[in-house]
Amino acid sequence: MRGIALALGLLVAGAVAVAPVALADQPSRNPIIRDKFTADPAPLVVGDALYLYTGHDEAERDQMFNMRDWLVFSTKDMKRWVDHGPVMRVADFRWAKQDAWASQVIRKDGRFWFYAAVEHDGTHPGKAIGVAVADTPTGPFVDAKGSALITNQMTPKGTHSWEDIDPTVFTDDDGITWIAWGNRQCYLAKLKPNMIEIDGPITEITPPFFEEGPWLHKRDGLYYLTYASLDRRTQRDEHVSYATAPSIQGPWTPRGLLTGSGRYSFTIHPGIVEFRGRWYLFAHNADIAIGDQSGAVGRRAVTVYPLAYNRDGTIRPIVQDDRKASTQSVRGQR
Repeated sequence: MRGIALALGLLVAGAVAVAPVALADQPSRNPIIRDKFTADPAPLVVGDALYLYTGHDEAERDQMFNMRDWLVFSTKDMKRWVDHGPVMRVADFRWAKQDAWASQVIRKDGRFWFYAAVEHDGTHPGKAIGVAVADTPTGPFVDAKGSALITNQMTPKGTHSWEDIDPTVFTDDDGITWIAWGNRQCYLAKLKPNMIEIDGPITEITPPFFEEGPWLHKRDGLYYLTYASLDRRTQRDEHVSYATAPSIQGPWTPRGLLTGSGRYSFTIHPGIVEFRGRWYLFAHNADIAIGDQSGAVGRRAVTVYPLAYNRDGTIRPIVQDDRKASTQSVRGQR
């Protein structure tokens, strides 16, 4: 996920609920949010509700990216979504200067921890990952550390300044929380119990064709690393691929493509969750128009599709349809 953002002020405390977004029964209609451009979906289940955190695309005309804040929506039935407005703005990280890139929220020890990629100020040039915290899933979130959790200087292997983006955070059954992130290289590290410090070394777990947007989840004892992939020999746009492992630290076995690219979008960003006994893949495309603004690289829209697992733990590939979901064969990299 890439972006440019300007933001001022602090987030007003509390959730601001507005009228539910009109939405046909899932999974018959995509994109699911149709009155705002949204990207980089990160689902979280809390009780009987699913909360969906997204980036907020505000690019105009031929502008590439403009992302100033992060949004959250919620649903109890996968049919109607409540817009709670921004949960945090770039300016709430006082050490950041722009770019509300991909984020994820997890719950631990009764609090909600928000991890997001931003552009650091001149003291640590390049992309960085910050962490914020709140007492409710709709915020307000406040900077939990007062400085970046991860900076570009901590991962010197990459040759580009946006290497440290797209955090995914996962708490295992033993209570240990892990964070993975990256662009072109995929990194993994353990978090300390305080959730605001790295505990131990940063390791690399880069799977084939990894581009960005990693997502960690676990099902029936098997670990999954799902990510935006790009085979530059054969593909113009990002696809979604995945790998599996018996341990969070690997070894990771590549499983190939999960989806093709998102319609009209170079980028794609997976988010996977189980809700009410069904598994779902959230992603984004650019197949939407709002007013006189059509979809574009900086005007994307979140989608959702049901997942189906095979007995061996592999996932049946998804063919993304403009208005409905299906689970069919997807050809491509392996």
